[in-house]
Amino acid sequence: MEKVDTNDLRDKILIGVSLAYQRLILSKQRENAEIAISRNGKIIKVKASELKY
Repeated sequence: MEKVDTNDLRDKILIGVSLAYQRLILSKQRENAEIAISRNGKIIKVKASELKY
């Protein structure tokens, strides 16, 4: 079995998370929907159109 470099794996995971976030924001912007996020420990709803990716 091949040894996987942890830095390469970490970079791929971070790229995947970033891509998923971008797709979520774009999808919700098309639907003119809100996204629930946490700010300063409180859950708030924000219009997706107000968010940048």
